[in-house]
Amino acid sequence: VKLVESGGGLVQPGGSLRLSCAASGFTFSSYAMSWYRQAPGKERAFIATISSAGGSTKYADSVKGRFTISRDNAKNTVYLQMSSLKPEDTAVYYCSARTSLLGSLLGSWGQGTQVTVSS
Repeated sequence: VKLVESGGGLVQPGGSLRLSCAASGFTFSSYAMSWYRQAPGKERAFIATISSAGGSTKYADSVKGRFTISRDNAKNTVYLQMSSLKPEDTAVYYCSARTSLLGSLLGSWGQGTQVTVSS
Protein backbone atom coordinates (compact mmCIF):
# COMPACT_ATOMS: atom_id res chain seq x y z
CA VAL A 1 0.00 0.00 0.00
CA LYS A 2 1.38 3.37 -1.01
CA LEU A 3 -0.33 6.69 -0.34
CA VAL A 4 1.03 10.03 -1.48
CA GLU A 5 -0.66 13.19 -0.24
CA SER A 6 -0.20 16.55 -1.95
CA GLY A 7 -1.77 19.97 -2.31
CA GLY A 8 -1.01 21.49 1.06
CA GLY A 9 0.40 24.94 1.60
CA LEU A 10 0.00 28.29 3.29
CA VAL A 11 -3.41 29.91 2.97
CA GLN A 12 -5.11 32.87 4.61
CA PRO A 13 -8.12 32.40 6.89
CA GLY A 14 -11.24 32.03 4.79
CA GLY A 15 -9.30 30.60 1.89
CA SER A 16 -9.52 27.25 0.12
CA LEU A 17 -7.27 24.34 -0.75
CA ARG A 18 -7.74 20.99 -2.45
CA LEU A 19 -5.71 18.07 -1.20
CA SER A 20 -5.06 14.95 -3.24
CA CYS A 21 -4.04 11.45 -2.22
CA ALA A 22 -2.71 9.13 -4.90
CA ALA A 23 -3.00 5.47 -3.97
CA SER A 24 -1.28 2.37 -5.31
CA GLY A 25 -0.48 -1.17 -4.31
CA PHE A 26 -4.04 -2.25 -3.61
CA THR A 27 -7.42 -2.37 -5.34
CA PHE A 28 -8.38 1.23 -4.69
CA SER A 29 -12.00 0.89 -5.81
CA SER A 30 -12.62 -1.84 -3.24
CA TYR A 31 -11.81 0.28 -0.20
CA ALA A 32 -13.25 3.24 1.57
CA MET A 33 -10.84 6.12 1.99
CA SER A 34 -10.46 8.58 4.82
CA TRP A 35 -8.67 11.80 5.63
CA TYR A 36 -7.10 12.49 9.01
CA ARG A 37 -5.08 15.38 10.37
CA GLN A 38 -2.56 15.89 13.11
CA ALA A 39 -1.92 19.27 14.64
CA PRO A 40 1.25 19.97 16.64
CA GLY A 41 1.08 18.34 20.04
CA LYS A 42 -2.20 16.57 19.27
CA GLU A 43 -3.22 13.10 18.24
CA ARG A 44 -4.18 12.25 14.68
CA ALA A 45 -7.88 13.01 14.24
CA PHE A 46 -10.54 11.80 11.81
CA ILE A 47 -11.74 14.36 9.27
CA ALA A 48 -13.78 12.64 6.59
CA THR A 49 -14.45 9.29 4.95
CA ILE A 50 -15.92 8.13 1.66
CA SER A 51 -17.22 4.72 0.64
CA SER A 52 -15.55 2.62 -2.03
CA ALA A 53 -17.93 3.72 -4.78
CA GLY A 54 -18.16 7.27 -3.48
CA GLY A 55 -21.85 7.20 -2.68
CA SER A 56 -21.56 7.69 1.08
CA THR A 57 -19.55 10.18 3.11
CA LYS A 58 -19.18 11.18 6.74
CA TYR A 59 -17.44 14.14 8.33
CA ALA A 60 -16.15 15.26 11.68
CA ASP A 61 -18.33 17.98 13.17
CA SER A 62 -15.40 20.39 13.08
CA VAL A 63 -15.28 20.38 9.26
CA LYS A 64 -18.87 19.60 8.30
CA GLY A 65 -20.15 22.09 5.75
CA ARG A 66 -16.64 23.37 4.96
CA PHE A 67 -14.80 20.29 3.67
CA THR A 68 -15.84 17.89 0.92
CA ILE A 69 -14.31 14.47 0.31
CA SER A 70 -14.50 12.90 -3.13
CA ARG A 71 -12.73 10.23 -5.14
CA ASP A 72 -11.90 9.25 -8.69
CA ASN A 73 -11.55 5.48 -8.92
CA ALA A 74 -10.25 5.71 -12.47
CA LYS A 75 -7.31 7.75 -11.16
CA ASN A 76 -6.91 5.92 -7.82
CA THR A 77 -7.13 9.29 -6.10
CA VAL A 78 -9.10 10.71 -3.20
CA TYR A 79 -9.54 14.44 -2.71
CA LEU A 80 -10.34 16.80 0.13
CA GLN A 81 -11.75 20.17 -0.89
CA MET A 82 -11.33 22.56 2.00
CA SER A 83 -13.00 25.95 2.15
CA SER A 84 -13.59 28.64 4.77
CA LEU A 85 -10.33 27.59 6.33
CA LYS A 86 -9.58 28.58 9.91
CA PRO A 87 -6.28 28.79 11.80
CA GLU A 88 -7.35 25.73 13.78
CA ASP A 89 -7.32 23.72 10.54
CA THR A 90 -3.53 24.00 10.56
CA ALA A 91 -2.15 20.45 10.63
CA VAL A 92 -0.49 17.72 8.62
CA TYR A 93 -3.16 15.96 6.60
CA TYR A 94 -3.04 12.22 5.86
CA CYS A 95 -5.16 9.80 3.89
CA SER A 96 -5.74 6.15 4.66
CA ALA A 97 -7.62 3.20 3.27
CA ARG A 98 -10.16 1.30 5.34
CA THR A 99 -12.33 -1.75 4.93
CA SER A 100 -15.60 0.18 4.91
CA LEU A 101 -16.94 3.70 5.55
CA LEU A 102 -15.99 3.60 9.23
CA GLY A 103 -14.32 0.20 9.24
CA SER A 104 -10.84 -0.88 10.13
CA LEU A 105 -7.92 1.10 8.79
CA LEU A 106 -5.45 -0.79 6.66
CA GLY A 107 -2.71 0.76 8.74
CA SER A 108 -0.62 2.42 6.04
CA TRP A 109 -0.05 6.16 5.98
CA GLY A 110 1.63 8.47 3.55
CA GLN A 111 4.04 11.24 4.43
CA GLY A 112 1.23 13.72 4.82
CA THR A 113 0.85 17.24 3.46
CA GLN A 114 1.18 20.35 5.60
CA VAL A 115 -1.68 22.84 5.67
CA THR A 116 -1.03 26.14 7.39
CA VAL A 117 -3.82 28.67 7.80
CA SER A 118 -2.43 32.03 8.79
CA SER A 119 -2.60 35.68 7.86
